[in-house]
Amino acid sequence: MRKLPSGDGPAVYSMLPVPGELPVGVWRLEHGGQIHGSVEEHAHDFPGLAYFQTGGGLLRTGRRAWPIEAGDLFVIAPGDVMGRVHAADLAGSHGWGVFFTADVLGPDVPGANLAWRTHPLLFPFVRGGAIGALRLRVPEPDRPEWDARVQALDEELTHRRDGYREAVLAHLVLLLVGVSRLAADVVGDLRENSEPLLAEVFEVIEQRYSQPLSLRDVAAAVSISPGHLTSTVRRRTGRTVQEWITERRMVQARRLLTATELPIGEVGRRVGFPDAGYFARIFGRVHGMSPGRWRTAESTVDG
Repeated sequence: MRKLPSGDGPAVYSMLPVPGELPVGVWRLEHGGQIHGSVEEHAHDFPGLAYFQTGGGLLRTGRRAWPIEAGDLFVIAPGDVMGRVHAADLAGSHGWGVFFTADVLGPDVPGANLAWRTHPLLFPFVRGGAIGALRLRVPEPDRPEWDARVQALDEELTHRRDGYREAVLAHLVLLLVGVSRLAADVVGDLRENSEPLLAEVFEVIEQRYSQPLSLRDVAAAVSISPGHLTSTVRRRTGRTVQEWITERRMVQARRLLTATELPIGEVGRRVGFPDAGYFARIFGRVHGMSPGRWRTAESTVDG
C-alpha cells in the first residue's frame, strides 16, 4: 500500500502493483486484529469490502459513524472517505476487509476507473466521494456461506498452493456476484443518477490514453475549465485527471509487458509515450522498477 499526495484532503492510499503478485488483499477487522492504535481519515483509489460476521463497535465512513451489526457489508468505492479508525472502535465485532484492483479480473477489464463503470460485477463500486461507503445487509441464512468464502480467499492467499491464483479469482468473483445481488436496488438508482461528468472524463481517457493526452485536452473534450475538472475529479475519486491518465496507461503497459514480446519502446508508444526514456521513468516511478525488470519478474513467476 502506498500513500499518495492528497493536498489538504484526507490521505489517499494506492495498492502498489508487484510483478507476479495478485492485486488482492484480505485482513481481519476486529479488536486486537490488524489495526493497532488509530488510522487517520483516508480513502483508497481501489475498491474494497468490509464484511462483519458479528456486531459491535463502530465503522466511520463519510460523515457517519455506523454501529456495526452482524451481517453488515460495506461496499467501499474508490474515493470513499473512511473516518479515523481506532482499534477500540471494533470492540466486539469480527469481520474481514477485502481489497483489490480491477487488474485482477483479467484482460477484458479496461482498467482504471472506467472498469468500475463497465464490468457488471463492479458496478456497485461506481460511486466514490465524501458520501462514504454503501451499507448493505447479508441475510442471516446466507452468512455462513459468506464467512466460508472470505476465509477460503484468505487461506488461498496465505498458503499459495498450486492453482491458488485461479482459486483466488474464483472466490473473489463469487463475492462480487453476491455484492451485485445484494445491491440490485441500489444499482438501479445509480444507473439513473450516475455522475455524467465523470463518465465522460473516463470515456475520453479510455478512448485517447494511447495518444498524447493532457488535462487541458480532457477538459476541452468535456467542455469545462481545467481548474473545475481538476477539483471535481479529485473530490469524487481522490485522484487528479493526470493520475487517472497515467494509471490507465500503466494498466495497459503491464499487460503488454506480460503478454507480448514487444520492445519496451513500442510498449511505451502504444500507451501514449512516444519517448521511450520518459515511459521508462514514469513506469519506474509508479512501480519501483524498470519495464524490463517487471517483464523479467513476471516471466520468472509464470515460468
